Amino acid sequence: MALWLVVAFIVLSASLILALSYGPLRTAANVRTVRTFAAVQYLAAAVLAGARLMGQA
Repeated sequence: MALWLVVAFIVLSASLILALSYGPLRTAANVRTVRTFAAVQYLAAAVLAGARLMGQA
């Protein structure tokens, strides 16, 4: 159960970062880096969820 909470927290964090990068931070010089960070978070959440569904975590 705790792993699902961690996955949910990671997804919410990545969603907030992505929303900020398309909102107030869209004119920032490093917006591509910010979006990449959000993509890495989504990937980490997917790996954790996949591991849990396959019985590895």
